[in-house]
Amino acid sequence: MKIGIDKIGFYTPHLYVDMNDLAKARDVDPAKFTIGIGQEKMAIAPLTQDAVTLAANAALEIIDESDRQAIDFVIFGTETGVDHSKAAGVYVHHLLNLQPQTRTVEVKQACFGATAGIQMAKAHIALHPNSKVLVLASDIARYGLRTGGEATQGAGAVAMVMSKNPKIMAIEEPSAYLTEDVMDFWRPVYSEYAQVDGKLSNEMYLSFFEKIWEAYQQKTGLGIGDFSAICYHLPYTKMGLKALRMIYDQGTEADKERLLENLEHSKIYNKNVGNIYTGSLYLSFLSLIEHQNNLRAGDRIGLFSYGSGAVGEFFAGILQSGYQEHLHAEQHQKLLSSRTEVSVEEYERIFAATLPKDGTAYQLDDQNDPAKIKLSGVGEHKRHYANSLAVKM
Repeated sequence: MKIGIDKIGFYTPHLYVDMNDLAKARDVDPAKFTIGIGQEKMAIAPLTQDAVTLAANAALEIIDESDRQAIDFVIFGTETGVDHSKAAGVYVHHLLNLQPQTRTVEVKQACFGATAGIQMAKAHIALHPNSKVLVLASDIARYGLRTGGEATQGAGAVAMVMSKNPKIMAIEEPSAYLTEDVMDFWRPVYSEYAQVDGKLSNEMYLSFFEKIWEAYQQKTGLGIGDFSAICYHLPYTKMGLKALRMIYDQGTEADKERLLENLEHSKIYNKNVGNIYTGSLYLSFLSLIEHQNNLRAGDRIGLFSYGSGAVGEFFAGILQSGYQEHLHAEQHQKLLSSRTEVSVEEYERIFAATLPKDGTAYQLDDQNDPAKIKLSGVGEHKRHYANSLAVKM
């Protein structure tokens, strides 16, 4: 039985800052941001958008009534959840009006959470073939103003419906994975911002890729000549190139050219959104299949997932016949092109804005936020969400 990604969509807030402007404001050569790390725009999340609303908006565009009835498992991968106890997916379950006989959990391991969700979904569907699983990858990357990680911030979510006989990509077995206790990136429960050792994090990312790729080859007997493309977790887009350079000489010149070309297609969305942590790999995959017209049914796509701390995995999927008919490229292009650019000063003001932390009632002005699902306010230590397209079951 084939199991994999049946539907996929994404959402990002309606605001962004240009990386050239940010570089100038920080007295940095713009090429350091646009070429050095490979970023062009950085999505900015206003207070009306959090991990819940981003995920709900991403899912809203792809699910229909049959999905609402068939989904019986919601897995929310995030490291920027809104509650230490309640799973963010429970809010999304309500906002999307999914049927009540559903398991809902939140999964956390830095940027690896959604990958764990996909593997959990595969196991669930193998036992319950008529089920569908909604896997959500939603994060807001925040390192702080004028910090070393500021240029690798971003906000957005990717939503995937997993099922048997998937329309987009069937995920293969086996995969290769690795865990090591590494303090390259972490966020204590008392801190709003992550702690990061940038140099160590880059080194561990590449070390994990090298080890896991070798293990994957040993398990499967596959090499780079068997892949049409490899997508990477992209905290910034230059990171994918660094990883690919470690292995592309293992194949022919044609293999190298193909993988490099497809890597460029896989970076387009990420360059214009920024880092969305656990969703970054899947935004890269979506960018690839919505921009590269030369891919065909039967092509094998590799995916490398890395979550600092650290857990990594390499797995692959096979594109399905007619997968292009089930994409939303035009809608995603419109989403990105309709965003509003803000100045660095306005970005700093938005970044500094916070919700009350003492239970005080606070109503948000969401008139300028075009999203269908928004955070409308807080009160009595509870978040309140608004859905302009409330669907009744």
